[in-house]
Amino acid sequence: MVIRQKLWMRRNAPNPEPSTMAKCEQGYLCDVCGKDVDSVTESDLYLRYVMGQVPPDELHRSRERHIRCNPSVAQFIVDPNFEPVQLDGPFAKASLDPAYVAEQEALVTRAWRRLQEIPNLAVHIIEYPLPEVRDRWQREADQIRSSQTANNPDG
Repeated sequence: MVIRQKLWMRRNAPNPEPSTMAKCEQGYLCDVCGKDVDSVTESDLYLRYVMGQVPPDELHRSRERHIRCNPSVAQFIVDPNFEPVQLDGPFAKASLDPAYVAEQEALVTRAWRRLQEIPNLAVHIIEYPLPEVRDRWQREADQIRSSQTANNPDG
């Protein structure tokens, strides 16, 4: 997780520092088009992380792709700074329930805007997700700790 963040930050710095990175750390190729995903702002993986669809402990194990290479999600981004993505077929927005479409447009657009802010924020990767996602993950962690404490009378 942190390696990806550092790689993107290093690449996007005004004067990137020379690095001797391991071969496995050099770039993250899109599993759809095969091209390099140059920035966290282009990352479908991190967009889904910001929305809470990818838990933190799965970031390093999940496949990467460009946002635009995942049209089933990208079609819900509605922002003047994002060229709309058109999807055909049964999963196109036009084929879905309008209430669901409105809900997804609100969520995915908020997450995309958050993703665009991340390179300029001085936040840890665990703070990338939307506030409600961070709150949900915190409640889940608290429940696990509470359950473990209850099951361990010596603890």
